[in-house]
Amino acid sequence: MRAYDPDLTPSWKRSAPVPEVPAEPDLVVEEVGTGFCGAVIGCEAGTVTLEDRFGKHRVFPLEPRGFLLEGRPVTLVRPPAGPARPSRTASGSIAVPGARARVARAGRIYVEGRHDAELVERVWGDDLRIEGVVVEYLEGVDDLPAVVRDFGPGPDARLGVLVDHLVPGSKESRIAASVTDEHTLVVGHPYIDVWEAVKPASVGIPAWPSVPRGQDWKTGVCRALGWPENTGAAWRHILSRVRSYKDLEPELLGRVEELIDFVTAS
Repeated sequence: MRAYDPDLTPSWKRSAPVPEVPAEPDLVVEEVGTGFCGAVIGCEAGTVTLEDRFGKHRVFPLEPRGFLLEGRPVTLVRPPAGPARPSRTASGSIAVPGARARVARAGRIYVEGRHDAELVERVWGDDLRIEGVVVEYLEGVDDLPAVVRDFGPGPDARLGVLVDHLVPGSKESRIAASVTDEHTLVVGHPYIDVWEAVKPASVGIPAWPSVPRGQDWKTGVCRALGWPENTGAAWRHILSRVRSYKDLEPELLGRVEELIDFVTAS
């Protein structure tokens, strides 16, 4: 005999259950009724406040199936009371509460620009401090062979370099190939700029736009997305949406991990 089911709706018409997701700060979601997309900045009993990329705030009720997370329906719920100590760092490594930063190694990781350095710090900062690895930026790699010579890499002072747009036939690939020092590792990602290494869904956009040749890429991105043409403000918005390694593309993740392993190898 079948158990009594008080819901008289045919089973094939019933909505499938959706996951409950805590409305943690900086979680980016879309409200299904209005299409408003933003990051969580507050959650009170029964409501959540979102902020979009232009700084506009809206308050929504915590309705079942009321939001989309990475395109999938979810039910937002109020996070548990009290601060929770993370068990992992933003890079996914096991967190070591109370660990002191190690004295800086002689080895270094060089990246092309300030935005690259800030993104690496955002995700791998805890790991780098524990390992004693310093990240510096170069403002481009045109003079990379000279930079490597001046640094003077050695067995106890390894040098890792992260290059933007490292694809076959590019200027960057030719420069990287000219560095042959055995204590230097040059790797890169395929993106024109490190902005593209942040997943579009994390930023609340469908995709990174294509910018015609001859235009400043960052300005072109702002223009195509309808953002104010202030690349500094745009980057602050993008970086604020990066909470962990899950917000980055694997083409960047693997390369940074490779550099950290190389520089810290005994």
